Amino acid sequence: MFLVLLAATLVTAIIVSTIVIILFRKPTLSIFIRIIGEDIAAAWHKFLIFALFVVGVSSGVQLWKLERFIMATGPDEKIPILDTDRWTFEIFRTIISTLGGLAWALLLFFIVALIAFAIVKRRQPKVAEVSKPVASETAEN
Repeated sequence: MFLVLLAATLVTAIIVSTIVIILFRKPTLSIFIRIIGEDIAAAWHKFLIFALFVVGVSSGVQLWKLERFIMATGPDEKIPILDTDRWTFEIFRTIISTLGGLAWALLLFFIVALIAFAIVKRRQPKVAEVSKPVASETAEN
């Protein structure tokens, strides 16, 4: 029964991760294109998708919490019975943990992207200012 629960939590974490990745696919790709350009954006986007799957599954399938269903944690502890209530609770915990892990990973991504966007924006006016006088000087000559 434990192996079925482990498989069910794994499948649940993969499904939740897939849904979140599909929802954030376009925004993250457009951020990569805006910040680092189209040439390398696809490769970085694939890495981000892989990282989100890893974070989602590792956050959702908490082995140390499922371990209590196969061995007692202390001498006075009993192994909990896997009834319908426990199944429901573990699947719900998997969904919430997966969403929480993905939310933190995406928050970190968006913070780093915001900082990178600010750096890119800050450099653009300097380039425009340097090119303006050059253009006006050529018009005077």
